[in-house]
Amino acid sequence: MNDLFTREDFFNKTDVSRETMEKVKIYANLLEKWQRKINLVSSATLPDLWRRHFYDSFQLKALFDNSKSNNLRILDIGSGAGFPGLLLSMLGVGEFHMVESNGKKCAFMRQVIRETGCSAIVYNERVEMMKPFQVDYIISRACAPLDKLLDLGRNFMGEDTVCLFLKGEIVDQEIADARANWVFEEEKFTSVSAESGVILKVSHIKGLSRI
Repeated sequence: MNDLFTREDFFNKTDVSRETMEKVKIYANLLEKWQRKINLVSSATLPDLWRRHFYDSFQLKALFDNSKSNNLRILDIGSGAGFPGLLLSMLGVGEFHMVESNGKKCAFMRQVIRETGCSAIVYNERVEMMKPFQVDYIISRACAPLDKLLDLGRNFMGEDTVCLFLKGEIVDQEIADARANWVFEEEKFTSVSAESGVILKVSHIKGLSRI
């Protein structure tokens, strides 16, 4: 995947509406502007921004239950610059709860929300300190190993909560490690944005201490 992936490539591959694309462009412009002052994403990824961040986040859309579209409540743990949650919120997937302990990154996400009108709420705190509420999905990208993510999300899980995590080459080791503390079903999907990337879908989750 060495060819440059442009804004036009993103538009053509995702088939989003022009109205949605305008929101995504606002997001991208703000990201490039803020990145000059604070480290929102790795600077090495900026030349391939549309693939590494926007298309990478977009690919999760197909894994949500479309029958509940717009009514889903989704928790994004360790949101950083808003990927994948803010991008997905612009696609009408549901209501996103973005959790990030870095105040400057939260300020960035809030400006994106103000300027795009996307359905998202930002929490400037650590997820383990939040008052829990039940969600339909928990998502995260490059935040923590699977075992830790399940622990961070445990107070937000109901019986039907599904987790969608963007993972890398060591995903099988993370699954094995997590099974020491959790019972769950998993599916793996090859990433469309990175050859070594995997989307990990985890469901029917129970902590061994609760069984």
